[in-house]
Amino acid sequence: MRIAVDVMGGDHGSPVVIDGVRMALANQPGVSEILLVGQKPEIEAGLQKVGCDDRRVTVVHASEVITMEDKPLEAARRRKDSSMVRAIELVRDGKAEALISPGNTGALVAASTLRIGRLKPVERAPLAAVVPSATQHFVLLDVGANHECTPVHLVQFAIMGAIYSRAILKTTRPRVGILSNGTEESKGTDLTREAAALCQQADLNFIGYVEGHDLFADRVDVVVTDGFVGNIVLKSLESIAKTILGMVRRELLATPVRRLGAVMARGAFRELKRRMDPEVYGGVPLLGLNGLVIKAHGSARERSIMNAIRVATETIQHRINETIVTEISRVEDHLGLARKAVRAQAGAEA
Repeated sequence: MRIAVDVMGGDHGSPVVIDGVRMALANQPGVSEILLVGQKPEIEAGLQKVGCDDRRVTVVHASEVITMEDKPLEAARRRKDSSMVRAIELVRDGKAEALISPGNTGALVAASTLRIGRLKPVERAPLAAVVPSATQHFVLLDVGANHECTPVHLVQFAIMGAIYSRAILKTTRPRVGILSNGTEESKGTDLTREAAALCQQADLNFIGYVEGHDLFADRVDVVVTDGFVGNIVLKSLESIAKTILGMVRRELLATPVRRLGAVMARGAFRELKRRMDPEVYGGVPLLGLNGLVIKAHGSARERSIMNAIRVATETIQHRINETIVTEISRVEDHLGLARKAVRAQAGAEA
């Protein structure tokens, strides 16, 4: 497997990304080549700093950098020699099977869509995050790629999320739900109500609406929403996890007795920290494109980059894109008929 990495886009500088690559190479023998894309002198200095001389590393020079402050679409079109765009073009040209970028999310989505393109039946590409619940995990999508969606987009997100859940989380028949403010059919918005009606017509294990408190009670495997709501949910979860871990640590160290108890229970606390640590989950794939794009967190540290590369290898191995084309194409005609029926019913009720 050949994977391109945008070295320049993260908050903590290229050495952190490069060290994450070094760690991934030590743990991923199936990776045949890592292409580090960015300003060559800086990358070579970073490789020397972290002591990485792996022969599987190739440096690809790019003179520009897309920053977090850049306007996404403008940067995607004008920064043609940026590390992000050059990494995307490596995937487009078949020189890499996947790319990892911790850079500007909007620019990554725009540039990937413009240069790689979507799979033929896919209308929008969502970002799909794996989130821990009580005893398992669920897939949440979209978490930031598409702030404005149509019912058809949400149905396609549901199909792609179910495919990803089956492949990566080994869920036999994923329970799919649409995030809403109540489980009653009358709740939600026009968008969610029409999307729910279409999901009932698709070949999904659709359980209807799910609320916020359902997410962490192992009641759903795929949670579908638009990118605006999904991004707020994901960032809130990351903040809550850090806050809870900090509170637990402070309370455990407050008295000598508690410190003794903490030592006795350190295995359980270590596992809790691991499950709640966003770095464990690495990056989120942008599903539905003609190549694999993984968005790492802008503030990603070494372990997060390492795990983003792991996510990329797992996704490549499961040939998820082929399954997306097959399953969305299979239901597309049926969904077209269902859309007409829903709209006709809405018109009659009006």
